[in-house]
Amino acid sequence: MASAKTAYFPYIDGLRALAVLSVMLFHLNAHWLPGGFSGVDIFFVISGFVVSSSVANLGSVSIGRFLLLFYARRMRRILPALIVVLLVTGLVSALFIPSSYLSDKSQKTGLYAFFGLSNFILGSVGNDYFSPTAEFNPYTHTWSLGVEEQFYLAFPFLFWAWLARKNWRHLSVILIAAGLGASLVWGHWLGQANQTQAFYFIFGRFWELAAGVLLYQCFILSGFVTDESSRAPATVGTKIGAWVSLAIVMVGLVTSKSDHYPFPGAIIPVVGTVGLLGFLYRREHAGFISTVLESGPARFVGRISYSLYLWHWPIYVVLRWTAGLESVLTIVCAIVLTFALAMASYRFIEEPFRHGLSATRIPRLVIVGCGLCLMIGGAGLSSMMAEAQPKFSLSTVTRHGDDWYPYGTDTNPAFPGCHTDVAPQDVQGGQLWVYARKNCDLPAKSAHRIFVIGDSHAMAYSGMFKQFVVQTGVTVYAYNNAGCPFLSLQPWREDGNPVCHQYGDSALKDMLTKLQPGDVVFLPSLRLPRMIDQWAYFGDETARNQLFGDEAVKGRNRSVEEAIPILQEIERHGGKVVLEAPKPIFRMVPYRCSDWFNRHNPICERGPLIDRSEIDEMRAPILQSYAQMEAKVPNVYTWDPLPTLCSDRTCSAYDGKKPLFFDGDHISGYGNLRVLPSFESLMLKLL
Repeated sequence: MASAKTAYFPYIDGLRALAVLSVMLFHLNAHWLPGGFSGVDIFFVISGFVVSSSVANLGSVSIGRFLLLFYARRMRRILPALIVVLLVTGLVSALFIPSSYLSDKSQKTGLYAFFGLSNFILGSVGNDYFSPTAEFNPYTHTWSLGVEEQFYLAFPFLFWAWLARKNWRHLSVILIAAGLGASLVWGHWLGQANQTQAFYFIFGRFWELAAGVLLYQCFILSGFVTDESSRAPATVGTKIGAWVSLAIVMVGLVTSKSDHYPFPGAIIPVVGTVGLLGFLYRREHAGFISTVLESGPARFVGRISYSLYLWHWPIYVVLRWTAGLESVLTIVCAIVLTFALAMASYRFIEEPFRHGLSATRIPRLVIVGCGLCLMIGGAGLSSMMAEAQPKFSLSTVTRHGDDWYPYGTDTNPAFPGCHTDVAPQDVQGGQLWVYARKNCDLPAKSAHRIFVIGDSHAMAYSGMFKQFVVQTGVTVYAYNNAGCPFLSLQPWREDGNPVCHQYGDSALKDMLTKLQPGDVVFLPSLRLPRMIDQWAYFGDETARNQLFGDEAVKGRNRSVEEAIPILQEIERHGGKVVLEAPKPIFRMVPYRCSDWFNRHNPICERGPLIDRSEIDEMRAPILQSYAQMEAKVPNVYTWDPLPTLCSDRTCSAYDGKKPLFFDGDHISGYGNLRVLPSFESLMLKLL
């Protein structure tokens, strides 16, 4: 077998530096380089080009030996630093990041990242690369590593013909080109049907790596390279081509739009990168661009670019969860820490495993076996840390989950032996949760039942429902679909959302088939516009316009007219309707401001208090709409939790040191217990 030594081209490290710095800048602040995420596309093309050149000189080799050699190399190159970063990220996440909507998929993403599959998790959950849940997931960046690793699974089978015989080389080119074409077509088609999956999945990204492979193959087939040490002088044409290619790359870095990815948006950076690789390949005195890309600083950043990419995102995300990443100080700290860890990672992890004497002498089969063991062992250790998180986390939210999370407990010491069983059932577009008391000898306080339809605010009463069922024996049927309010009186939240309309119709239809005379229908939903969500402050003016603006008033009146026939239908079936009066909303996110390491985050700066008079003013239009519905429909009532949650002068997200709210508008586990007595009192009167 011929020597597999690969020629080194300094300008490629310069291109890597451009790619990684663009991505890092975009992730710090997307406004600074709006298309900086296309730096990943530069990486893809480089990877295809370099991986081809790294194995092109192996000579004729059996497919088995080629697979073993190739996968051993890839594992030595990718796995050591990746596994260290994933384990450190898992530990730091367990210490500082509590479970929430923003971190809901983080653990699963990290687990699958050990096996190069995180892109499928991110694509399947439907939250795109630019969504808040991706921005607060410390493993989001591993999607591109997943794409590369999946490409490497297929690459040796497509490239082996190139090595087996010279007259088979065109077969390899045809296979790679066919994959490129199919990937382009697939990416275009899926981009119209599911933009998120088109962005994350290998099928829509294969063509970018294949472009780099084809470029290298074309160089060899053209006869441009006859000697590994040969260099050709740069011409005016190649210099102009390099400048044009750089301009194309910069256009992509500045103007790329997320909704055009990966097709056709990625074509711009891919074409530009192919041009730069091609026009600078084996050229001497290629001009200013070559000088910059081959400069010491550029080559240094390029050499550590893999570690920079691995470390920068978890550091940024942990800062977003803790001190924030908005001030000059935190940004500088993020950059310095990223470079420090990347340099250490390159020096003490990457280099020893790639070029260390002992590493190069280890049999390739052993390397592959150890690599697989590291993947499995790392995933297992990461899962163990996640499972043990409540025991060692520094987060108050994680350590005192019963106070914070609204799920509650299904038992009550005052009712020994009794517990609430919660059984989920599928309803088109969402789920029905049936809360029923089990293993209890006590008689139920009513034979009637409670039906609930609502959004995540209905789900946030889970703890209250469990305790209500344990104490009364009344069964609760809760139809919940997060983000889909029912009779929200805010048509701008419901219009244009066919999924929510479908679920609301399905839930109502299913409920009416079960509803019996004397049953109660409870309708909690968010009916005040948010001033803040878990990731960003929207502002008071926006909220007030959505509540008091002319269009808001017209929309609310229209919603009342549309709600009345629905309430009348419930009343005709013998049901009594209970509307939830709006709870207070806040300008901060309590669970993100609960500890010494995060309470100075910019998301917390507006504090946990809001004047009662301000809340009363915001509630007034909603309560007026309730009064209109109560006047038109018999047996419509209002349950108001606000007197329990607020004093006469202020509303606070806390009751002493206990949280009443989890975020800016969802009630906490402790808050559930506080409002339970008033809820139970009203319900038992109506049942």
